[in-house]
Amino acid sequence: MALKGIRVVELSGLAPAPFCGMLLADFGATVTRVDKVGSNSLEDFMGHGKRSIAVNLKHPEGIKVIKRMCRESDVLIEPFRKGVMEKLGLGPSLLIKENPRLIYARLTGFGQSGPYSSMAGHDINYVAVSGVLSMLGRHGENPTPPINLLADFAGGGLMCAFGILLALLNRSRIEAGGGVGKGQVIDASMVEGSAYVASWLYRSRKRLPIWGNERGKNVLDSGSHFYDTYETKDGGHVAVGALEPQFYKRLLEGLGLSRDIVPQFGADDPEGCREILKQTFLKKTRDEWAKIFDGTDACVTPVLLPEEVGSHCHNAERGSFFKLSEDAELNEWIPKPSPCLSETPGVSQASLHPKPTVCGEHTTIVLQELGYSNEEIKKLEDAGVVDVFQTNRSKL
Repeated sequence: MALKGIRVVELSGLAPAPFCGMLLADFGATVTRVDKVGSNSLEDFMGHGKRSIAVNLKHPEGIKVIKRMCRESDVLIEPFRKGVMEKLGLGPSLLIKENPRLIYARLTGFGQSGPYSSMAGHDINYVAVSGVLSMLGRHGENPTPPINLLADFAGGGLMCAFGILLALLNRSRIEAGGGVGKGQVIDASMVEGSAYVASWLYRSRKRLPIWGNERGKNVLDSGSHFYDTYETKDGGHVAVGALEPQFYKRLLEGLGLSRDIVPQFGADDPEGCREILKQTFLKKTRDEWAKIFDGTDACVTPVLLPEEVGSHCHNAERGSFFKLSEDAELNEWIPKPSPCLSETPGVSQASLHPKPTVCGEHTTIVLQELGYSNEEIKKLEDAGVVDVFQTNRSKL
């Protein structure tokens, strides 16, 4: 795989950092997650294929363990607020001095500078400050947070992984040219990442005629009858995205309507057009509409539920989703790694390895790889520096 041989240290955190580590692991990196002594892994849903070492970061010997790990690694992912790593004695100036090739990725909500940099926050706060939240939602309603997808995952974990890959590429270019490989510090702010993901919105809002109205009154934000979702007879939904005139024509053909009754633009009663489509879609079930529109250019698709995505004809043929054997009774579909690479495709670690069952499951293995003797490991365990668990599971 593309990242085979890359060693990553991931300091445990919430959604963004685990997702960033998951992306790297799915494309071949060896990711070791550093958990707190005494913590559990119940809330970890992206730990498949990672190893877990439990270390007490409040103990001087625990800090030494982390430093030793970073000396032998390519990437460090840390999710703490500004200044926390420096207080621990694990700031970038110290770790990169010991390992000049280290890529030090700092993944935070507000970034490493600015008056908000030390504040707590969550996805909704970061998307709010990015300006993107103000654009999301229906007319006459409050802005609608996009669950926690935009900041935590798109603007956070994904953009941080992108930064790591750029830093790895830069380092490899230097080394390929005969120079000494050099790491760097990545300041991944979820506010800025969310805004960057929304670059098209920022660049187009004053230049394209599809914008210019209040939230929820524009073409793409539920303000048009030909770009929205509609309920069907069985309580399901379909998504309609018939933007171009030729696609709108196909939509009306499938619905058995005429452009005279439901014009695309310039209608005297735009809400009346929406109501006609609403009542029409209620006459058939979601899957009945799918049979009518599948294979056409009407830009109408069923809104699939999470339990359905893997069995849908398109997704099934591409193998876009799979199920975890370890959680077969949950009947959950899991997305495969994306994008698809022809020579070095990613392989979801969720399909190969279970996630660590306990924090510190691989403590002994990792410490042994770092050169600690069994006697030294026992002393660290007795002193509360690390948690050690013996399992019968095979080594990753």
